[in-house]
Amino acid sequence: MVKKYTFGTPFNTGAIVEDIKAESTPVPYFEINTDEGISFSCKLADKDIVYGLGEATRGINKRGYVYNSYCSDDFCHMETTKSLYGAHNFILVEGKKTFGAFFDYPTRLTFDIGFTKADTMRIYCDKADIDVYIIEGSAPLEIVKEFRKVIGKSYVPPRWAMGYMQSRWSYYTADAVREVAKNYRKESIPLDAIFLDIDYMDEYKDFTVSDERFGDLPQLIDEMKAEGIRLVPIIDAGVKIEKGYDIYEEGLEKGYFCVDKDGKPFSAGVWPGLTHFPDFLNEEAGLWFGLKYKALTDLGIEGFWNDMNEPAIFYSEKGIERFYEKLAEITNGDKSVDNYNKIKDIVNGLQNSQEDYNSIYHKVNGKLVKHNDIHNMYGYKMTECTAKALEKLRPEERTLLFSRASYVGMHRSAGIWTGDNFSWWSHILLELKQLPALNMCGFLYVGADLGGFGCDASRDLVLRWLGLGIFTPLMRNHAALCTRDQECYQFENPEDFKNIIELRYRLLPYLYSEFLKCAENDEMFFKPLGFEYKDDEVARSCEDQLFVGNELMIAPVYTQNALGRYVYLPEDMRAVRLKKGGELQFEDMPKGHHFVEIPLHEVVFFIRKDKCIPLAKSALSTDAMDFDTLRLIGFEGAKYELYTDDGISSDLNKIEKKIWEN
Repeated sequence: MVKKYTFGTPFNTGAIVEDIKAESTPVPYFEINTDEGISFSCKLADKDIVYGLGEATRGINKRGYVYNSYCSDDFCHMETTKSLYGAHNFILVEGKKTFGAFFDYPTRLTFDIGFTKADTMRIYCDKADIDVYIIEGSAPLEIVKEFRKVIGKSYVPPRWAMGYMQSRWSYYTADAVREVAKNYRKESIPLDAIFLDIDYMDEYKDFTVSDERFGDLPQLIDEMKAEGIRLVPIIDAGVKIEKGYDIYEEGLEKGYFCVDKDGKPFSAGVWPGLTHFPDFLNEEAGLWFGLKYKALTDLGIEGFWNDMNEPAIFYSEKGIERFYEKLAEITNGDKSVDNYNKIKDIVNGLQNSQEDYNSIYHKVNGKLVKHNDIHNMYGYKMTECTAKALEKLRPEERTLLFSRASYVGMHRSAGIWTGDNFSWWSHILLELKQLPALNMCGFLYVGADLGGFGCDASRDLVLRWLGLGIFTPLMRNHAALCTRDQECYQFENPEDFKNIIELRYRLLPYLYSEFLKCAENDEMFFKPLGFEYKDDEVARSCEDQLFVGNELMIAPVYTQNALGRYVYLPEDMRAVRLKKGGELQFEDMPKGHHFVEIPLHEVVFFIRKDKCIPLAKSALSTDAMDFDTLRLIGFEGAKYELYTDDGISSDLNKIEKKIWEN
């Protein structure tokens, strides 16, 4: 059951799609204080677990830290980081009391979950204009399903988007793209897509193509499709200020850009230099921008990734003015450490400045609304507008679409990747912990930059990350400018990478089927062990294993030089080991604790008792696969219900369901 409680005059975010009448009774579970803004306090018992918050740092259990729900472009995020690229205000308390809560508030919201006081969770914000939804049920999965029902169905990508994909900032020319495709095919490593980062554009201008570097883009698209490879270009939020640039001229003429307090278009520097930001909260402006994707869909592009849409701001015109004013206040010639730190702080203060965010306004229902009051809506609305336009541009087929910034509600339009991570072992574990929390908030098509975006990736790290990545719906290897090349063929013994990625393709009938089930039935693709075994204290406390769908459990290796890892089995299971050459070995293992050896070139996963899963034969791309000829592995006599479709049609009512028996 979902109940709504309204305070003040909340902004309608569109996160909730059902019409729920506000209650007049007090909010259960929380004490409320409105002395400054509004706060909600809740006592926690010793063994209570707090799940949720989607894309956040720390553990699956969020107790013991503070989290700020505020979409933030934080490239170097660590364990201490309080805000990441998405804002997902859903929590689920399980233990002495079990309930869910969604705080529908479109800007900064702080969750102090046992940090200030170990036995107290306190959620607070500056303005008492908020809708709070309390979701009650007897078990975590029941609560998640109830919440998912009221926020709407999750986005389903085309099936090819669940293949392996390769990206880099940047494949600088069309020939560089050809080289990537050639090398993957030379090593017979499956590949379904190559991404185009900002350098495919003409001076980083959206919906343009560099004549010098990608002048033959239509030919390149056709060449890649002949190889079973799609090209997926990036689109950034900012529009370059440049006379003669049609997107700029038209947006300016029609008043489609965000403005300052005086009604003049707000200007800020991003990749193209000074830009204006489309006002995606203006539905007309958003659809206008979304329909511009036609310049690329007309060429045969079938997928996009939206970026820089927190929005990220390198500097603003007024910010530069403030910079020089502050710099002038510092004594010339002073070489002290204090002076150095002052200069550094001034420079660092230019990027994503709160003063700048407070200077941006949107036109909503004829009124100016300060951006910082609805900050978390920007990337969500950009991507929602994109999805609506793509439905018009490509009405018969699903389009791959995912975004960096997000809020609950955007899950209906697209997936997300978890932002610019690093080639750190800790970020493998961070991804694992984010996956179920994102599913709770409706985001099913999710994944991280495999191998890490920043820093130089080592061979062993990429292999271990692939051991997790083969189970994530979005499986993309992505690396930053000036870092080591980390395409799978760049390392010695590329057959080890081939072997693991081929396992992903062999698992696709299962992974795609489970994804369709979760989208149709409002279920979770990734589940913490405690969701299935709430009376098992070891399972409840497990932070590095997950159920994938209803039949599999994974326990990836995420530490350097590990021979294997300890695994807890909450029930008898069958271990499946991927050996060199693609051979699968099976071992029945009893409930309990085990040390499982997992050499670097192997992957081990577990099939639950009395379950089985379908496997297909791998191919170089999803288009080349046979999804009708399948093999079942697992327990004898077990049955599996397979969900499938044509993999591309926008009509999701055409899903076929068939029972297979082992």
